[in-house]
Amino acid sequence: MLAPFGLACAAGADREGVIQQYVQAAEGQVDVAAGERLWMTEGVKGRSCTTCHGRDLTRPGKHKRTGKRIEPMAPSVNPKRFTDPKKVAKWFRRNCKWTLGRECTAAEKANLLSWLNSL
Repeated sequence: MLAPFGLACAAGADREGVIQQYVQAAEGQVDVAAGERLWMTEGVKGRSCTTCHGRDLTRPGKHKRTGKRIEPMAPSVNPKRFTDPKKVAKWFRRNCKWTLGRECTAAEKANLLSWLNSL
């Protein structure tokens, strides 16, 4: 029991560090509700984050175009979520462009991560 708890704490600590980088980039301004609204916003071709990730983020999603399985977004069921800063940056870059047709702002990224981390 100690090993899983220790791993969860380490992942949680890493996640907080990653999120804090985005919060600092947004100059400390975070709006969790705005993160949820952005998640539901329809962008390019009617796509939203829910298109691939679904509405229940404790469950796996499926990429609309490739059909590839996407592990749950909620850190409560997927403790590895948002613990690797390179992966977080990579997926923000790809998914903001694919879904919204543009890069997300620092504030949008901080809002989204803060909301997702609450799940």
